[in-house]
Amino acid sequence: MWWFQQGLSFLPVTLVVWSAASFVFSYITAIVLHHVDPLVPYISDTGTIPPERCLFGIMLNISAFLGVATMYVRYKQVYALNPEKSKIIKLNKIGLILGLMSCFGLCIIANFQKCILYYIHVVGACLTFGVGAIYMLVQTVLSYLMQPELHSKDIFWIRLTVLLWCCSSIVSMFVSSVVLYSGLYGMNLVQKLHWDPQEKGYTAHIISTVSEWSLAFSFLSFFLTYIRDFQKISLRAVVSLHGQTLYNTAQSFVTDEQTLLIAGSI
Repeated sequence: MWWFQQGLSFLPVTLVVWSAASFVFSYITAIVLHHVDPLVPYISDTGTIPPERCLFGIMLNISAFLGVATMYVRYKQVYALNPEKSKIIKLNKIGLILGLMSCFGLCIIANFQKCILYYIHVVGACLTFGVGAIYMLVQTVLSYLMQPELHSKDIFWIRLTVLLWCCSSIVSMFVSSVVLYSGLYGMNLVQKLHWDPQEKGYTAHIISTVSEWSLAFSFLSFFLTYIRDFQKISLRAVVSLHGQTLYNTAQSFVTDEQTLLIAGSI
């Protein structure tokens, strides 16, 4: 059995590969059609003009779905491993909520383009990466609390390193973007898709775009740390029939608390 066939390890792998492909494919399409400059454009700029906008949107929507599935499975795994530790259970619930908010932000990014509805797009980016960074922090803290009984120290340090990478990218992007859009280098830069290296503000632009790509891949890299954990988990569906036909009957449909239509096993 291959490593990606063990448990649900394919889930985080699919999330990372598919999301990275959505960035790369839209970038290649935008470059081929000369819609953006080849040297490190904003990720959002590569999904602004059709047809790459359509590709960018649908692929990121699928990424959001894969993100929800991955984060939910992670939540169920931590909950099953720590059934009586209230602190871990509370952090685990908070992490799930933050993760779902981050995935919702990704849907906003996918469907509200930067050059059309800039402020809504920014809200989506803040939800995806800002709230997503807090999700990474919660999961890193959980990894610390679960070692050494349930987690190795190596996993904790790897997640902490990726978290610091993500946070440094956020700070770098925020500072360079504030400088770039402060008005010192002109107005309506949000609509600008082509830059001349001789223009004022080009350095701030490059720092901002490089930081954005770094942020995106640091965020995706965090989910690669789930692979070994997900190799030890599986889910199955259990169907419970309440009758031998699909017709309505007078029989009570009150289900016993111990009987589940769909149950997960870990």
